[in-house]
Parts: sequence; C-alpha cells; structure tokens
Amino acid sequence: MKISAVVITKNEERNIRRCLASLQGVAEEVIVLDSFSEDDTREICEEFGVRFIEQKWLGFAATKNLGNDLATHPYILSLDADEQLTTELRNSILKAKSDPNGAYSFNRMAFYCGKPIKHCGWYPDRKLRIFPKGKGRWTGEYVHETLQVDEDVPVTHLKGDLLHYSYYTVREHLDRAERYASLAAQELAAQPLGRLRFKRAVSPRFRFFKMYVLQLGFLDGKHGYDVCRITAREVRLKYQKAIQRKLEG
Repeated sequence: MKISAVVITKNEERNIRRCLASLQGVAEEVIVLDSFSEDDTREICEEFGVRFIEQKWLGFAATKNLGNDLATHPYILSLDADEQLTTELRNSILKAKSDPNGAYSFNRMAFYCGKPIKHCGWYPDRKLRIFPKGKGRWTGEYVHETLQVDEDVPVTHLKGDLLHYSYYTVREHLDRAERYASLAAQELAAQPLGRLRFKRAVSPRFRFFKMYVLQLGFLDGKHGYDVCRITAREVRLKYQKAIQRKLEG
C-alpha cells in the first residue's frame, strides 16, 4: 500500500523536523496543512519536500478531514506535529504495507518536561492512525477529536510506540488546560445547571484520585503528580466555565 501522511501545524518549528524525519521511507506523500505559522515551520517543511498548504483554521477535526480529502494515496497516516514514529513502529508499518488489511492502531507514549510518562492513564495510549482513504473521518467539534472508521474495517494493532512530546514545561500544560477547558465548556454549557455544579464539585477530585492512585501516577514522581493535578484542574475549569456561560445566558 502507498501512504499519504497528513500533519496539521501552527508554529511547530521545535517539533516538526522530528516528525517529518520519522516519516521518511514510510509515507510516499506528506501533506502539511498549516494555519499560517509565524515561525520557521514552513522553511523546515520545505526541506523535506512536503505538500505545504496554508489553510485557515477550521478546528481540529475539520482541518484533519480536509487533509484526508487532499490525500492522493489509498491509505492515510495521521500524525500531530509533536509526534514521532519510533524505529520499531516504522518497521511494523513497513511490514504492514506489504499486505494491507483494514486500519491500524498503535500505542502512544507521552513525554512530559522531557520524561516519559508510563502511568497516570497516559500509557499505553492506543491510537488509531492508519486507515483506508474514504473509510474514516475525524469527529469532535471542540476538542479531543476522535478518528472513527467504518464498521466493516478491521483494526490491527501494531508493535512499537508513537512518541508524543506533549509539554516541555509545566507552564505550557497550565496554559493548554485553560484553552481546552474553554473549548470543552462550549459543549458542556448545554447541560442542566444542577448537573454542572455537581460535576464541578465531584469530578476533579475523582479524576485526580483515579490518575494518581488507581492508575499509579505516583510512580512517575513529581512529573506524574503535576500531570494529575493539572488534569484535575482542567476538569474543574471546564465545568466552572460552562456554569459561567450558562449564567451569562
């Protein structure tokens, strides 16, 4: 099978080179949909000979679906700019290309402030990212988009990890949690006010307990604690922001 890799970008100069280098020899075509980056993202992409397309931001799912539609090969590999294929995963994909069958998933390991997070519910983080063109679409209007493939498409899990360089600093995590909470609040605001207040009181505590204790986040040390506490904070913020939106009419 031949693969078109699709990557969306916005000011990703610190990540995109690593991502594109890992696609060399795996994808016959690489499409980068860029939301008018103001750094060196374009120049780096051009070094790799990708199809670089400037595109107004449509949202995560819609932008990725546009990239899928632009693909010219029968299979699509979707990556984020801050992700990288490991050697083992590259080899698994190359093997699958010789006898393709349906869609493919693999595990993702996140790096937090330079350290791999192996607990907190973050690993193994199974992701479905390779699929036949026309057989899968991204869904999710606000945040945390999900790839859905047609029911008749079998899914095979490949060996090897996808590395995700999620946050370089705690400050970055705090800032993104604030943005994601604002996006999630837009959807949550449709829920009854009483339910929102209940969830604001209960959900953050439960999320921290689940991640830090039940999912062994404490084994990841200080970084694990930061992951759990900021995630719980994001949960509280999204309900608080939803309540505010509802009260403001």
